[in-house]
Amino acid sequence: MMQAQPKASHFVNGAYLEDTEGTALPVIFPGTGDTIAKLHEATPAVIEAALAAAKAAQGPWAALMPVERGRILRRAADIIRDRNRALSELETLDTGKPISETLVADATSAADALEYFGGLAGTLTGEHVPLGADWAYTMRIPLGVCVGLGAWNYPTQVAAWKAAPALVCGNTMVFKPSEQTPLSALKLAEILIEAGAPPGVFNVIQGAGIVGRALVEDARVAKVSLTGSAETGKKVYAGAAAQMKHVTMELGGKSPLIIFDDADLESAVSAAINANFFATGQVCSNGTRVFVHRGIKDAFLARLTARLARAIIGDPREEATTFGPMVSEEQLVIVLRYIEIGKAEGARLITGGARLDRPGAFVAPTVFADVTDEMTIAREEIFGPVMSVLDFETEEKVITRANATDLGLSGAVFTRDLARGHRVVHAIEAGSVWINQYNLTPVEVPFGGVKGSGVGRENSRAAIEAYSQLKTVYVGMTPVEAAY
Repeated sequence: MMQAQPKASHFVNGAYLEDTEGTALPVIFPGTGDTIAKLHEATPAVIEAALAAAKAAQGPWAALMPVERGRILRRAADIIRDRNRALSELETLDTGKPISETLVADATSAADALEYFGGLAGTLTGEHVPLGADWAYTMRIPLGVCVGLGAWNYPTQVAAWKAAPALVCGNTMVFKPSEQTPLSALKLAEILIEAGAPPGVFNVIQGAGIVGRALVEDARVAKVSLTGSAETGKKVYAGAAAQMKHVTMELGGKSPLIIFDDADLESAVSAAINANFFATGQVCSNGTRVFVHRGIKDAFLARLTARLARAIIGDPREEATTFGPMVSEEQLVIVLRYIEIGKAEGARLITGGARLDRPGAFVAPTVFADVTDEMTIAREEIFGPVMSVLDFETEEKVITRANATDLGLSGAVFTRDLARGHRVVHAIEAGSVWINQYNLTPVEVPFGGVKGSGVGRENSRAAIEAYSQLKTVYVGMTPVEAAY
């Protein structure tokens, strides 16, 4: 039963668009393995239609007063909140994430982004610069046509995080969701039209890397924003750089969560659970290297094991479920391979470590202890529910170890000593860090990585900088002189 079949595969120039010549794109519900929709990848004709629509719409859209654009975004936020239940149910079908999560973390955060950036519309101003008799002023202008490349773990949120700042600045966008989760972005496009966005302002087309590459390489595109893996990011960044395009790269991480012996143990365990098992471990900023002070390691592991035993693993469509399947069979196979590597390299399996005997892409929440820095599971991003617990004794050494990675998306410290807390997060090489908290990313604060975890920032006023540029106007008020 095609219970999630959209009207068509793509949303271009204000309407659904189908081209059955495109490669078939089945949509699998990870909770059962059933096919819930059949879409088609974008053909060259669809790609052209989307880019042409975005290009044609950009000038008139940018000519609107910013507050008019903001009003449309805020209206879309209201519609999303009104339909949160239906959008959350679709997100659960698309990703396999439990409805208990999607109801509070997905469409709602998309609405937050649209509301926040809609509210900033009136602040998109320049400045006056006095220069004696002459003067100058700056104008904040859009970049043009933007491309958004989405990830499969938060498809609705990622689409809105990219669309909201792009659109309020006067840009238009062609958005390509992950081929694993193609459904939710179509609803965002539909809602934006309903809220009053002109056709062509936000377009959605489907497909894998070949479609993304065609978008990135098109000369009409001024900006590319990707959420994805570090390896994909390097390729997309290189493609965009070849034509001097603006980029935002929000990539993967292997983030440290450092727990000192004076930490509130219950809060630290809660954070470790959230940082490894929320969304079945499929979060780029997850704290998958959990450094626990040797003095409390046994107590931490005992409490963690007891808490994980309370996880309700089941049908993600049921509100009682708190732990769902992986997004796909392919991702499950990757995670199981890392678990076997962890066992082979000598990590001590505390709990989990196997596929669950039930339909769907389920793997048990997995914890390894006695993990060392050189082990594969401590170095490579797994993107699944696998926690590595590492021992430490001194602040100085744990900081050095925490930073011994090519990635730098996130990090956190748990301690009652706030001076130490600030000292440690200042030393962690990461774009987003927490003290006595983990993985909270409100739209009001910047989010992004350093080192191999990307460039640029999403959310907050920083995203306005990422989707606009300054034009300087010098006004001469006196006669011009020359030497001859």
